[in-house]
Amino acid sequence: MQTAQATCTPALWRLRFGLTSRQQDLMDNLWLSVRLLLLLAAANGAPLLAKRLFGTRWSAPLDGGYRFFDGRPLLGPSKTVRGLVAAVATSTLLAVVLQLPAGWGALMGAAAMLGDALSSFAKRRLGVAPSGRATGIDQIPEALLPLLVVQQAFGLTGLQIVLITLVFFLLEIPLARLFFRLGVRDQPY
Repeated sequence: MQTAQATCTPALWRLRFGLTSRQQDLMDNLWLSVRLLLLLAAANGAPLLAKRLFGTRWSAPLDGGYRFFDGRPLLGPSKTVRGLVAAVATSTLLAVVLQLPAGWGALMGAAAMLGDALSSFAKRRLGVAPSGRATGIDQIPEALLPLLVVQQAFGLTGLQIVLITLVFFLLEIPLARLFFRLGVRDQPY
């Protein structure tokens, strides 16, 4: 049975550059990692852009406004139906552009938003305000969970998952500041 990676990764490296089989495998894994990182970035950035485009439309909170036993919101007002739909739709479309199966793109978008929701749930339990900063909690679940979900389909190793998650973590912080300066984000984190 072929993995999702084998069905859609361009294997022209060896033909174009005279690479050995091992070098080709490294290039294929690097290219797959870049595409998965782009999907993660799209899924996590789409809710921010949707908020800017649509304002308060479709901004119903995912938690329905319910509170947990501790009296705090389950997730908070910034986790919306609009953001979930934007993340899944954007990652689905980008997957097709990146020559990955659309269904896997949708699954990664949904899993990224589940990771983001789990982060928000944890932050509320820790007393961090909605949209408040919690380095690590904000980045790792929304990258790690989708990668674990597609691990088998794309033949990802544990090392690849750790490295993609680490790169996502390291890039998210400066990119958040950039998007704040560009007016896409409300907070610089």
